[in-house]
Amino acid sequence: MIKMIALYKHPENKEVFDEYYKGTHTPITEKIPGLRKMEVTKIIGSPMGGEGKYYLMCEMYYDDMASFKAAMKTDEAKASGKDAMKFAGDLITLMIGEEVNE
Repeated sequence: MIKMIALYKHPENKEVFDEYYKGTHTPITEKIPGLRKMEVTKIIGSPMGGEGKYYLMCEMYYDDMASFKAAMKTDEAKASGKDAMKFAGDLITLMIGEEVNE
């Protein structure tokens, strides 16, 4: 499986961020064709102590690279990306990963 990983740094106002993320951004992202699963993790700390660098991680799963590339060309994916940049452009880091079973 291929996944897009979104890491979000700590927002200034976590309550406002959470409300927008859950109520607005998540429903937009869930409409992306080919998206198999979406897992959101709130980062609660660092093993070194303290809150750590990141606040939230979202993993969006696709069957394979071809499915991912096709999904990214859709209007739904473009809407999700545009929305992410609008509310968290200075907080977000995006990566593409491939699950490896060893």
